[in-house]
Amino acid sequence: MKFRWSPASPQPLLAEKLAAQQKISPLLAQCLLNRGHSEPAAIENFLQPRLKNLADPFRLPNMTAAVERLLRARAEKEPLVIFGDYDVDGVTSTALLVEVLRGFGWAVEFYLPHRMDEGYGLSRDGVENCLGKFPVKLLLAVDCGSTAVETIAWLRERGVDVIVLDHHQVSSPAPAAVALVNPQLGQNFTELCSAGLAFKLAHAIVKRGREVGLPGASEFDLKPLLDLVALGTIADIVPLIGENRILVSAGLEKLSATRRPGLVALKEVAQCPPQLGAYEVGFQLAPRLNAAGRLETAEEALHLVLAPDLKTAMPLAQELDLRNRERQKIERGISDEAVGVVRSKFDAQNDFVIVEGRLLWHIGVVGIVASRVLQQFYRPTFIIGGEGEAWRGSGRSIAGFDLAAALRECGDLLIKHGGHAMAAGVTIHPDKLDAFRKRLNDLARLALKPEDLQPPLRLDAEVALKEISLATLAELDRLKPMGQGNPSVQFFARGVTQSRPLQRMGAEKQHVKMWVTDGAVTHECVWWNAGKEPLPEGRFDLAFAPQINEFNGRTTVQLKVLDWQPVRGGRL
Repeated sequence: MKFRWSPASPQPLLAEKLAAQQKISPLLAQCLLNRGHSEPAAIENFLQPRLKNLADPFRLPNMTAAVERLLRARAEKEPLVIFGDYDVDGVTSTALLVEVLRGFGWAVEFYLPHRMDEGYGLSRDGVENCLGKFPVKLLLAVDCGSTAVETIAWLRERGVDVIVLDHHQVSSPAPAAVALVNPQLGQNFTELCSAGLAFKLAHAIVKRGREVGLPGASEFDLKPLLDLVALGTIADIVPLIGENRILVSAGLEKLSATRRPGLVALKEVAQCPPQLGAYEVGFQLAPRLNAAGRLETAEEALHLVLAPDLKTAMPLAQELDLRNRERQKIERGISDEAVGVVRSKFDAQNDFVIVEGRLLWHIGVVGIVASRVLQQFYRPTFIIGGEGEAWRGSGRSIAGFDLAAALRECGDLLIKHGGHAMAAGVTIHPDKLDAFRKRLNDLARLALKPEDLQPPLRLDAEVALKEISLATLAELDRLKPMGQGNPSVQFFARGVTQSRPLQRMGAEKQHVKMWVTDGAVTHECVWWNAGKEPLPEGRFDLAFAPQINEFNGRTTVQLKVLDWQPVRGGRL
């Protein structure tokens, strides 16, 4: 797929000024400017994230009410249940709070909903099953509950107070919880996911506990919890800026050296390197923890994280690894089928939204499949599956098309819907699929321009190949951890040529290795999954992500090819 190149506007004078002030290269200064950092103090905090810069947790909406209600529950020995969610964010935030609250003497149980039987969030079915399993006077909903108006009202009628600790959008009217701790209600901490909020709640309990003489609060160390915070934050793909940048930077160090038996076992089965970065968390650890919740229940993942020793943890980690392989097989089969169906009838001029559904497509992987289809065709995509009268599906979108707003326009066709601008979920009768597809396409034709349907390629700067050295890459590493909100560095070079014939690699020759030169410097390039894409000839412009290649004891610069285009004059 060819991209619409989108280079950042160069700011050479400001970049030079910042470079001199901060004693960094103009290239790093330009990358910082591209990410919205132009003030020296803000740049220093960004390049050197420190835990001491974390803000007071009581600045979160309703945090004081949540802590006071929890302290009353402890004093009166009320039974407390943490009701979590089945993804990694829900599992890690639940585990963190179970560990902290039990450590301080609360009588705590936990409950995670079953994806297939009880659905997402603080559902009535899930809560009824929870109340049937545990005595409950106080329920702490984590990573869910911000729209559970009816369920929370039902619980109140039965004498159960509810605290909601969540980062998702809040319904209007908001649920009548005794405390709704959600950054969406205020101006601060809006980047946090539930793992970060759980850490803030733990911090608030410790802080208040020291004031009221809570046993153990004065010597309690929050830092060992940061491995869970980093894991949940990276897995939930929230912006790695603000407090998240601080928490994840410190958390990755803790995760790399963690002594938590469950995570030690998980790292071993995932064959992780000793030092973990955002990539290893996002693509090695998180999928294995997610696998259980995608196929059945996430309790195995939670039991792993809370495992007391390696003897207990290792079989759980191995089981999750098997579940992940099973999930990959199911996902691959549905992805291949969905892509094949779409390709057979795709009309690039008229298909603005893709909606596909099939009987028995596994609802635990439809979100991943929707992402795969979107990557192939770059259209807002809904993949729907299930059986009976109510199929369920997930949607993923592109810039310029708000899924949540579009679904509100389709309410008469849907049994249930919810989500955000870029990701959403639906429940629909299968007979309504065609009408749903047509309605969404009609809406998208009004919202999207033809250029919106070509994927943009964000580029930080034009560079000469000599600027990309091991020293440059070491300096650019100061931007890590990179991810949502702080994207990986991407450059382009003009007028390069191949210095020797390219090579095909891989079992199906789907990858390409090239050597490119601008006449002064030559770099090795790797183009993963080039497939049958046209290959460059003569002089061409190259878009790439610089990386370090370690092979046979040698460390060299390698360019990961993102795209190429024939040489053009003037600005891109």
